[in-house]
Amino acid sequence: MNKLSMFCLTLNPNHLNLIKNLGYTPVGLGDSNFSSEWLTDKKENTIHHKNSFYGEYTFHYTLWKNNCVNFEGWIGFCQYRKFWVTNKKINENISFEKFRSFVLKEVPENLDNYESIIGEDLFVNNFRLSKFVKKNIKKMFFNPSLFFNKNKRTIKFHFDMMHGDGNLEKAIKLLDRREKSDFTNFVNTEVSFNPHNMFLCKNKKILMSYYDSLFPWLEKCEKIFGFENLEGYGLKRIYGFLAERYMSYWFKKYTKFKILPIQFKDISNFL
Repeated sequence: MNKLSMFCLTLNPNHLNLIKNLGYTPVGLGDSNFSSEWLTDKKENTIHHKNSFYGEYTFHYTLWKNNCVNFEGWIGFCQYRKFWVTNKKINENISFEKFRSFVLKEVPENLDNYESIIGEDLFVNNFRLSKFVKKNIKKMFFNPSLFFNKNKRTIKFHFDMMHGDGNLEKAIKLLDRREKSDFTNFVNTEVSFNPHNMFLCKNKKILMSYYDSLFPWLEKCEKIFGFENLEGYGLKRIYGFLAERYMSYWFKKYTKFKILPIQFKDISNFL
């Protein structure tokens, strides 16, 4: 087994002992008061005030800007209601001890040849059509092939419908030249992405390379989208949603990756 340092992110200070008992490092986000036992995004170089727009990436930004990763081995991220597991079939009424035995604590030796781990693909072309029609009936009406050809319901189509028509294209124009073409092709041809902004990296070098590519781009995107006029969850969290799609692209392009399951389980149920 390979050592794994897992950061578990939450908005709830009451999750402290549960996260520690899982063997994870507790990370507190948002405006609640977190004790000194927590890591937070409130460091010297921080974008904590942008948490409602960036989500979990305010903590990632803190790791990046403050060079907080000073250890070797695998680095991972999970959330208080989404966890990496060794067994997908977890009963809703599972005990905490049983749940603890299922969550990932070490990286198995048979994954030694991989450089990253990302979650199982979310296929946007399998979403109910009614969901898209409600969002933008005009777009569906003028593109009738979207009703019949699932392969045209790509990542870009889904982003346009859920997070503002044309916003992804505007953002991509701000990418470095070496990424712009490949990421454009990715979002226009792929019908799935790896969700929840959860991933594991084999080492610090890979993690920092990802951050070095991601954050300068998101900072450029702020000049287009800003913060004041982002109404509704689909737009307010646009920087997190952009990062989510880019994460799938970047790790698949630059690393030898492995897909593992992510289990939904709110640890608040164990309180």
